[in-house]
Amino acid sequence: MRIEDQPAFILHARAWRETSLLIEAFTRDHGRVGLVARGVRNAKSRFSRASLQPLQPLLLGWSARGELGTLTGAEQTGSSWRLSGDALFAGMYVNELVLRLSSRNDAHPVAFAAYTDCLARLAEDGDIAWTLRRFERDLLADLGYALMLTQTADGAPVEREAPYAYIGDAGPVPWREGSGFVRIAGSALLALDRDEQPAAKDLADLRRLMRALIRDLVGGELNAWTLSSRPIVDAIDQTRKPDAAPDFV
Repeated sequence: MRIEDQPAFILHARAWRETSLLIEAFTRDHGRVGLVARGVRNAKSRFSRASLQPLQPLLLGWSARGELGTLTGAEQTGSSWRLSGDALFAGMYVNELVLRLSSRNDAHPVAFAAYTDCLARLAEDGDIAWTLRRFERDLLADLGYALMLTQTADGAPVEREAPYAYIGDAGPVPWREGSGFVRIAGSALLALDRDEQPAAKDLADLRRLMRALIRDLVGGELNAWTLSSRPIVDAIDQTRKPDAAPDFV
């Protein structure tokens, strides 16, 4: 199989053998794909390292006979987003989400569009936390884990003023102290459903909810939550304060 000019983004790349890279790419029509960029670390490579940077829109080509394909083309397309500081950290978090939650060779064009929109919003210096909650909502929905935001687990409408406990595979239920589940305001659930900017308290509720749901799906912690991805981001961008822990992921 040979693919040409496929809209894509690089999620992750690591050295492989002496001169090559192993790449995980998120593509519009083929989902997440694993590719070998042969000889790209060689000075005479036809691919530049700049053309394989994460968080930039690309057109990729590859040939594949098994699980891993061989990169045959890489071209930057459209306007490049210049993410720095917290926006860059958020972009790396988004990449980790796609890597941990998606399967290879499983197309998710809706999630791809949501990913593209998310990076564009991060580049516009908007509210990073709200941008991430919207992306998490859309990614989970397209992967088959859509949140129940307007009805409780027993079918009753969510009330704006009521507190709820959110049970991962069931949905919201009336809040009871000591339940062990994440507490979230009805107004937060409704704001996420209506795509309306929530109040700061509701946005904090949504962050806790998304963390709990994603933790259950991946079976543990994400690197971005433990700051183990900070050295990577700091090596790319020096505008972040070394001891500043992000409060949006």
